Amino acid sequence: MITYNDLYDALRKERYSEQLQPLPKNFIKEVGIYLKEKKEISEKNEEDFMDTIIKTKKQFENSIAIFKELMLRRKKKILELAFVAAETGISKRDFDNMLAIEKEVFEGIMKSLESGDKKISEILKNNEEEKPKNKMIVFIEDIGELVSLDGSTLGPFKKGDVANIPEEIANILLIEKKAESVEDN
Repeated sequence: MITYNDLYDALRKERYSEQLQPLPKNFIKEVGIYLKEKKEISEKNEEDFMDTIIKTKKQFENSIAIFKELMLRRKKKILELAFVAAETGISKRDFDNMLAIEKEVFEGIMKSLESGDKKISEILKNNEEEKPKNKMIVFIEDIGELVSLDGSTLGPFKKGDVANIPEEIANILLIEKKAESVEDN
C-alpha cells in the first residue's frame, strides 16, 4: 500500500535526478487506490473527526498535485529519451525504469519519430518529383477542359492560345498534334 510519503519521495527522487527513477510495476494502480481512499475519507461529514477529515482533504489535494507533477516529469524524460534514441539509435537506457504504459508511450513516440524521419528522407530523395515540370505549348486547335494528373481542371483553350501546363499533359497534346511546343518554334 502506497502512502503520502511514498508519493512525495518518488517525486523528490524524480525531481533531483536526470535519469528516470524506478517505480513499482503497479505504482499507478496503488496511487489510484490511495487517492480513492483519501477522497472517501475527505468527503465524510462526521463532526467528531472534522480535524482528521480536513487534514485528509488537504493531503488528498496535495497527493493529486504531487502525482501530476511526477507524471509530467517522467513524460518529459521519456520524450527526451525518445528524441536521443531517435538521433543515436540507442534506446535501452532507462528503459527498465519505465512503467508498462510508459514503455508503450516510448515505443509509440519512437515509431512516430522514425516515420517522420523516413518521410523527410523520401522527400529529400524525390525532390525532383515534388516539383511538377511544366511545358509551354501553343494550341493548334480548340480544346475543351482537361483534367490534370492532380485532378485540377485546365482550359478550355482556343486555337493560338499559349499555355504552360504539366509536361505529361503537354506531351499527350503534342503526340495527338493538338498543340506545338513553344521551344520548337
